[in-house]
Amino acid sequence: MNEISRLPSGSFRPATRLPAGIVLALALLGAGCSDNQEAAKPDPRPVRTVTVEQGHNGDTVSLTGDVQAEDEVSLAFRVSGRMIERLVNVGDTVKAGQVIGRLDPQNAQNSLRSAQAAISAAEGRLVQAQNHFDRQQRLLSSGFTTRANFDDAQQGLRSATAALDDAAAQLKIAQDNLGYTELLADAPGVVTGRGAEPGEVAQAGQMIVQLARKDGRDAVFDVPASLLRAAPADPVVTVSLTDDPSVKTTGRVREVSPQADPVTRTFRVRVGLDNPPAAMRLGASVAGRVELEGSAGISVPASALTAVNDRPAVWVVDPKANTVALRNVEIARFNPATVSIASGLAPGDVVVTAGVQALHPGQAVRLLGAGS
Repeated sequence: MNEISRLPSGSFRPATRLPAGIVLALALLGAGCSDNQEAAKPDPRPVRTVTVEQGHNGDTVSLTGDVQAEDEVSLAFRVSGRMIERLVNVGDTVKAGQVIGRLDPQNAQNSLRSAQAAISAAEGRLVQAQNHFDRQQRLLSSGFTTRANFDDAQQGLRSATAALDDAAAQLKIAQDNLGYTELLADAPGVVTGRGAEPGEVAQAGQMIVQLARKDGRDAVFDVPASLLRAAPADPVVTVSLTDDPSVKTTGRVREVSPQADPVTRTFRVRVGLDNPPAAMRLGASVAGRVELEGSAGISVPASALTAVNDRPAVWVVDPKANTVALRNVEIARFNPATVSIASGLAPGDVVVTAGVQALHPGQAVRLLGAGS
């Protein structure tokens, strides 16, 4: 019996029956296509992941500086003169009261002798004025002198007394000036510099030697303003030698410069060292590490970050279906190794850290390794 098919014009015509061989070939072809489609289904893509945990977003910052004396002073003569001797050199260790240098004392000795002579003359005039006053006082009581003569004698006695006081002060100044021709160390320390050589005429106040006192050591760093704002109020700084990190100690910020350097725009920060090792000599290069302030948050490896819709995003794994989906996140802070997430992730989320560029939404994945 012939099958009927409707034509577009509305008329009917008998449908032609296909030969059995063609029908069998078409059936086999369809079966082959189905098998190929099932064979082309991709295997789950292997990825590496990390399980998100709540942590602390504070970063550790390291800066390089050097060791300086906590208290460094410039020793100088109080009087001018020709320096005839300097008894120490750079690197020498000195004790408190040790003689550092000497000036030619000849002028100071002459001034002392002059002051001694002046006080002897003043003492003689005082004795004479005292005798004259005593006589006028007796005569006045007997009525044999006038009140005017007595007043003159009294004024002479006062002037002689004042002249003796002045001569005594000049003698003390001359004695001090003679003592100032020797320069003494006021505290134990190490000589770190010199400013004059024997034979030179040194002016009062001119630096002769620079002394680093032994009462403390500082690690000195030039710190950008951004780090000062992020640093805690009283941080503990770990300080170590740059050429030998095993030599280390801790310290706290002792002084922050109130004004930035006009060239580098950094602030000089002095960190007082707690019991510095002997290897931390003056001028040694050191590295200081401190943890910046940060709030509790989430951090992921920087390799996990991608972008979607011009916004930062990460691939999050569905642990039940083992598929991935893109999720936008808000970035709090970047650094070369990790990214601090402000929002968009929660503790327990599984985030892809390797292979993010080859993924697409809903793709099945196989976890190579999970960490925290």
